[in-house]
Amino acid sequence: MSLALPQRFGWIGLGAMGYPMAVQLRRKIPNSSELCIFDVNQSVLQRFQQEEGDFGPIRVASKAKEVAEKSDFIISIVPEGIHVKEVYLHPEDGLLAAEDTSAKIFVDWQVSKYSHHGLISHSSFISSTIDPATSLAVGRAVHASHPATPSKFYDAPVSGGTAGASKAILTFMVGAAPDDPIFPLLQEIFSYMGTSIHPLGGPSLGLAAKLSNNYLSGMIALATAEAMNLGMRLGLDSKVLSNCFAISSGGSWVNSTVNPVPGVCPDAVTSKGYEGGFKVQLMKKDMSLAMDAARKVGAKLVLGDAGLSAYSAAAEDPRFRDKDSRVVYRWLGGVEPNQ
Repeated sequence: MSLALPQRFGWIGLGAMGYPMAVQLRRKIPNSSELCIFDVNQSVLQRFQQEEGDFGPIRVASKAKEVAEKSDFIISIVPEGIHVKEVYLHPEDGLLAAEDTSAKIFVDWQVSKYSHHGLISHSSFISSTIDPATSLAVGRAVHASHPATPSKFYDAPVSGGTAGASKAILTFMVGAAPDDPIFPLLQEIFSYMGTSIHPLGGPSLGLAAKLSNNYLSGMIALATAEAMNLGMRLGLDSKVLSNCFAISSGGSWVNSTVNPVPGVCPDAVTSKGYEGGFKVQLMKKDMSLAMDAARKVGAKLVLGDAGLSAYSAAAEDPRFRDKDSRVVYRWLGGVEPNQ
């Protein structure tokens, strides 16, 4: 028997990714369903209510605790592990401080994109992958908050960027087993915002997949930057070289979609001054998390130290900090296109 769609949804975090994702949810759930929202930025709460109120009732909460009290299915999109703990575990204002946390579903969506709004203070934050240990600890606290009728907690990192969020074509890496009785409901709700929903096996494994993916993505981007610089210094035109990679064994999504060399992919952030996208200090952080996880489980990462060193140096250079991580091409001393 399939689970009924909840009538009361909660949402914490209306940043660069959270806002368009919440828009998709509010527009696609039944107009009789209520959406309770919270963000410390009052103006974004008011804007969301004004812009999306015609699609169904929207309640604005004053704290995370209120979201839990007014919702049965709660989604959080907050910056880092410390903030996840704050939102869930704060003794007075956190989600689990609500009087009744029984039989609710909590989902933490970690997104590796810049967030315009903080959840804990009014300063700008970066939403990023958190460590699996933090996610597991929060999950245990959720389960223990009402032992008689425990609630469920799922990690479900998101990939696809702000463009994917606006177009509802995101990928979800869900920390759930394929035969989890809740997964069909998660799949239905996530499908309002994405097109690829993958059950990874169990708690924290969504984050494990995300860390592994970001490690791989960072290495491919660095290798692509090095190879482009090499070929161009040998006299190749940048677009000719990229097209050659695309039909050869060196082809990749990075090469064809967000090539590190400006102008190769005109619509990519790499051709727009590296503004926006996945910040270089985030890549440094995710590489560090991946390497720490690898040490804990005894996984050998031959390329890890070199990759982390490159992204760390780029992140610490004031010329490149806050730029898209593919700015590592500039840090390498990459030549100008067609030079």
